[in-house]
Amino acid sequence: MNKFNYFLKHLSGKVIIVILCLLLWGGLTLFSIEKKNGLQDQNAAVRWSHEGDNAQISCFFAEGVKVDENKILEFRHNLDSLLMEASITAPNASARLWVDAYSAQGSISLSNGTEQLEAQAIGVGGDFFFFHPMQLLYGAYFTGEDLMQDRIIIDEEAAWKLFGSNDVVGMQVQIGGIPHMIAGVIKRETGRFHSAAGLKETMVYVSYQTLTQFGITSGINTYEVVMPNPVKDFAYSKVKEKFGMNENSMWVVENSARYGWEGLLAVASEFGIRSMSEKAIDYPYWENVARGWEDVLSLVFVLQILCILISSLILMVTVVGLWRRRNWTIKDVGRFALECKDGILEKIHGEKNKWEHF
Repeated sequence: MNKFNYFLKHLSGKVIIVILCLLLWGGLTLFSIEKKNGLQDQNAAVRWSHEGDNAQISCFFAEGVKVDENKILEFRHNLDSLLMEASITAPNASARLWVDAYSAQGSISLSNGTEQLEAQAIGVGGDFFFFHPMQLLYGAYFTGEDLMQDRIIIDEEAAWKLFGSNDVVGMQVQIGGIPHMIAGVIKRETGRFHSAAGLKETMVYVSYQTLTQFGITSGINTYEVVMPNPVKDFAYSKVKEKFGMNENSMWVVENSARYGWEGLLAVASEFGIRSMSEKAIDYPYWENVARGWEDVLSLVFVLQILCILISSLILMVTVVGLWRRRNWTIKDVGRFALECKDGILEKIHGEKNKWEHF
């Protein structure tokens, strides 16, 4: 007994370290899960299908690379042909196999007749707001399939600057002398990452046609798609293949896998050189935010690994120490197990006899 108490006394410090490591691991895991689930721009594949058989792919085009709506239409046609060749079909005639969006960054001028606002702008096409479901305060989103391309989304700051209120859905602004209707008002995302990524100032969302006709832009620089992914890297590799551009012209990201352990380990392995790139790509704000959280979560992942390694090492050393200090044999363990079994059976029989007599 004295030896056992002595051993427990010297073991307590190790037990505390293991408990602290496991608590830290649990806290980091919860933080990581909450943050991954909160990045709505990166979870379009989950919103499209909960089966886990789709992938979200984003393409970012380098400056000077010409990507227009005709290029997007060509890619869509190639995507349909690809899925048909792979015998991937929709469950019914009305179901869609994929959803996509494209966007361009720039600036635009809005006027309500008396007030004028110069704002950053995103020109959107396809189902842009499916990929980027910002918090709507009033109104609704629009899509690239709308017949009229004269609807816009503004943030609450723009609404107050132009009208002195954020309940302005249905009101009109002039863009290039053409009336555009406010379809919705959103709450602009805030925080250190969003401010650093380009959301410090007013942002408005217009159709791609409106931005190219009346604003300033260098053209489409982002394409996003959620599509079937029957095997690992199928969607990623096929999107790269069908766009047919070299590595310096386009950067492709599989959003639905980037925060998995493989993706985070890859980011951690590039520590110090990750920001060095020969590709002249102006990432949109949501991708800058996603890359920032990649860096943070890769560090969290490394800390999680260290917590498990430290705990495992301490437990292994403890088990080895117990084994070396043991004053019992395997036969003693077997005999003790048999005695426990016999004791349990005897107790069960005793309880059974008691109820039978009763």
